[in-house]
Amino acid sequence: MPEPFETTSPEQTVGLGATLGALLQAGDVVLLTGDLGAGKTQFTKGVARALGVRTPVTSPTFNLMYEYATDRGTLLRHFDLYRLDDEAQLDDIDYFGLLEDGSISLVEWGDRFPDALPPDCLTVAFELVGTQLRRLRLDAQGARGAQLLAAFGEAAADGD
Repeated sequence: MPEPFETTSPEQTVGLGATLGALLQAGDVVLLTGDLGAGKTQFTKGVARALGVRTPVTSPTFNLMYEYATDRGTLLRHFDLYRLDDEAQLDDIDYFGLLEDGSISLVEWGDRFPDALPPDCLTVAFELVGTQLRRLRLDAQGARGAQLLAAFGEAAADGD
């Protein structure tokens, strides 16, 4: 696992999201984990910016999911599983079908139901350290997750 990445402002968190967004392809799934206020939605804003989303990105906490059109001709789906109480509720929103339909999926609170984790994804874990510092740790599952992890590490290092 690569060393963690650190940000000290929302703009830096958005920037790291944009770095990842530039690498994402149709069908990719990224799980975003961490406490409330740790930077998951800011990171998503950066991903959306890199994908050419032209509408404002907000947290889907009360809606469970937002869809955004991208300049790449695919959808960006932004899920938030925080308000779900039971894994069976994932079926109610066709979670598994939506993850497999060729869109790009970002899933906040993606670790909430461990038995429902996709086999091929990238996990970005956010840790709030103090009032400004965020630490991001990345972990890969499956071949595509490993590709994304390696490419993100290289791209982020080039951006220093």
